[in-house]
Amino acid sequence: MYKGYGRVIKSNGGLFTVRLFDRTSEGERGKMPLDGCTVTGRGRGALHRKGALLVGDLVEVSYDGTAFSQKGNEILPAEDGAGLALDAITARKNALIRPPMANLDVIFVTFAAASPDPILETVDKLICIAEFNRIEPIVVITKSELNPTGAVQMAQIYRNAGFEAFCTGLGMEAELDTFKQYINTHLNGKIAAFSGASGVGKSTLLNRLFPQLHLETGEISRRIERGKNTTRCVELYPLAQTSNCGYLADTPGFTMLDFERFDFFEKEDLPLTFREFVPHIGTCRYTKCSHTKEEGCAILAAVKNGEIASSRHQSFLSLYEILKKKTKW
Repeated sequence: MYKGYGRVIKSNGGLFTVRLFDRTSEGERGKMPLDGCTVTGRGRGALHRKGALLVGDLVEVSYDGTAFSQKGNEILPAEDGAGLALDAITARKNALIRPPMANLDVIFVTFAAASPDPILETVDKLICIAEFNRIEPIVVITKSELNPTGAVQMAQIYRNAGFEAFCTGLGMEAELDTFKQYINTHLNGKIAAFSGASGVGKSTLLNRLFPQLHLETGEISRRIERGKNTTRCVELYPLAQTSNCGYLADTPGFTMLDFERFDFFEKEDLPLTFREFVPHIGTCRYTKCSHTKEEGCAILAAVKNGEIASSRHQSFLSLYEILKKKTKW
């Protein structure tokens, strides 16, 4: 019996596709026949239950000689998953219900500069959820050619807040190349997903970045300016041929992400999810300052003098009101 370790990159019913890590560096004693290969298999025992395994999971697999064949020096995995099973998963960094995936490291918070017009409060809510769950948010503004001045201004808001931000659009090849270079140099060994309202151009952007993915895209409804949800399942797309490379996932049109056992967080946690607030926390006149209206609030002072964007503080106020009404059980 052989052992291997890898990442689940696709699911199809109860059959999972796993990209196994290559342990050549450990020497011949550590290397197994299918190391570095992409294989298929089913969960064993409790992992056979629906929902037990997620795309993005790091898994241990076991297999026997029927799981592969050899043609010369080439190892060929069985296509039907014969002889191979997924035995265990490692502890997850995070888990999402929609889209069903695990261990997300980076989220590209994607919104259009126009058509549809951006709702920054929704953008900020998604950023807060990501920050709370230790996921790095990267702001991506699409369709910047439709509102170039506005796109630059919005990108600067998020850069000033401490985030990477990119403007993309038709005819903006230099900006697209900069964004692609960032992806290629910062995502090694990580899982990244694009998320945003349907119709902002996530799949179109990914097709421009990586034409080999052949992602399906939908047309925008001119009447209501909402996109058809064309992404049907989660699949991780490797960014390189190496087994330990980074992966991209195109999330299926969700504006928000639903985390496992996640009912948002308490209002006391909210200020820490706004990066630009953090240097001012603890310097307010009142120890229990809510940063909403108190005299001597350092965050309100920072908004007044332009250190913190008013749109970001307005999002904070809206989210604070939501969390204030949350019932504690």
